[in-house]
Amino acid sequence: MQRLTRDIGYIDLRFQNQPEVIAAAVLHGSFGAAIVDPGPASTLPRLGAELRRHGIDAGDVRTILLTHIHFDHAGATGSLVAETPGIEVYVHAAGMRHMVDPTRLVASARQLWGDELESLWGEFLPVPEANLRQLDGGERIRIGERELDVAYTPGHARHHVSYFDRDSGIAFVGDAAGIRVGSVPYLLAPTPPPDIDLAAWRGSIETIQRWRADTLFVTHFGPHADTDGHLGMFAEHLDELAEIARRIVASGAGKDGLAAFVAEVAALMRRQLPESTARHYEDAAPLKLCWLGLERYWQKQGVGGAA
Repeated sequence: MQRLTRDIGYIDLRFQNQPEVIAAAVLHGSFGAAIVDPGPASTLPRLGAELRRHGIDAGDVRTILLTHIHFDHAGATGSLVAETPGIEVYVHAAGMRHMVDPTRLVASARQLWGDELESLWGEFLPVPEANLRQLDGGERIRIGERELDVAYTPGHARHHVSYFDRDSGIAFVGDAAGIRVGSVPYLLAPTPPPDIDLAAWRGSIETIQRWRADTLFVTHFGPHADTDGHLGMFAEHLDELAEIARRIVASGAGKDGLAAFVAEVAALMRRQLPESTARHYEDAAPLKLCWLGLERYWQKQGVGGAA
């Protein structure tokens, strides 16, 4: 576990044995431990080993704070609660029913990942309703000695929230501030189906900006201190990606749209990034999924003749 402060750190979950793809943040102290986005069930062995290496046993985990309920953020939650039944799980209201009964969530994910679903993400176990704590945004919650502000930050997902610890200046923003890996400053917008909402996302960027955080902690991957530059670049790159997709949808490319989008975005990334880093981004946010989410968004807006 790498430390951000004396009692806040993060674990590289080494998804599919790759470094710097998924990070889980850990707040720990005399109260025990809280995990922000524990990751998928497939990385539970790594999460548990790293916690134990730093003196945190399963029974010490008292709280899970979910930014949203996608597999790469929330998939391990049910397994952790099954092991430690007293864990409280904070989640946005729109995600609660899917945590209690993940049947529809799993079915939706299987449409995207097919037979690879279990090998990639592991099992998404349900969470008893009694363990869930509903968030709507605007709350201030106490985690041990800390108080965290909660903001509703949709755009990537309608069940997305972010958390801000004023004492440390760290904002835990999940996917709301994009993907950033490697040493070259670059932001990629993860835009999977089905909830992409560009107007809401721009509003969420402004919400996070108003916190004036010292550090943004993004799940993919880790802490970034140049918060204004990060958010400004992300807003630009989100618009850039969305415009590429809008233009392709408007052209009536149909089934050829995916290939056109992937080729154009991949070429754009490689003009700004080393090949290995570009591939790293594509591992964190497959361009196929980025296309499917944006295609769906623009079709809902009536672009390309769809209503």
